[in-house]
Amino acid sequence: MGGLLEKVESVLDTGKLMNKNLTSQSRRHITIIEDDKALNDGIVLALKNTEFTFTQNYSLGEFCAGDPTDLIILDVNLPDGSGFDFLREYREASDTPVIILTAKDLETDEVTGLTLGADDYITKPFSLMVLRARIDKVLQKRQMFSGNSYSDDEYSFDFDRMEFLARGMSVELSKTEQKLLRLLIQNREQTLTRDMLIDAIWTDGAEYVDENALSVTIGRLRKKLSATERIQTVYGIGYVWRSR
Repeated sequence: MGGLLEKVESVLDTGKLMNKNLTSQSRRHITIIEDDKALNDGIVLALKNTEFTFTQNYSLGEFCAGDPTDLIILDVNLPDGSGFDFLREYREASDTPVIILTAKDLETDEVTGLTLGADDYITKPFSLMVLRARIDKVLQKRQMFSGNSYSDDEYSFDFDRMEFLARGMSVELSKTEQKLLRLLIQNREQTLTRDMLIDAIWTDGAEYVDENALSVTIGRLRKKLSATERIQTVYGIGYVWRSR
């Protein structure tokens, strides 16, 4: 466990390149870390004829941080360590989506996993159809955030460097504002519904998010970027970024 961060950091640049190539292909890769062989094999069996390929690990020690993957399915209780400890360290170097599996039906465990950066949380026993639906949702959400930069005659955004220019002037954006802007940019000229935006941006596991939070964030982003004409409201539906 102690060397996980170093391993991830040592291959970070290569991993990013490999992940770009990997996710551009039709078959996406899932890494499973689950010591229950029947469940581990069952997940692969249930999904093997779909667009996924797999790496099966039965302990944390088998996990190779340098291998590119699109998603990790992680058991919390493993023979050689805690999935929570693994996730805490892994999140310091990678934002690869992680779905947690656990036999504990405890709200505190769910909150812990989501706080540490898990993208979703499933309690055993569960239906493989439900798992597939969760996988699709997590990967779809991540795909919405694909792409790292944007520029036109007025704006220049570099999401990796967190550098945002509006008419040549640097603008500081909060993490939430960055997520919202990235969604709008990567789906420019397409209307995104309020429900879609709320679900994609507020991923902290909260069961209820005040819709006013989205309106407030939109307002702040428009003001900071002077982008009232670019970030347009589609009344009764949501918002859209207009390139011009």
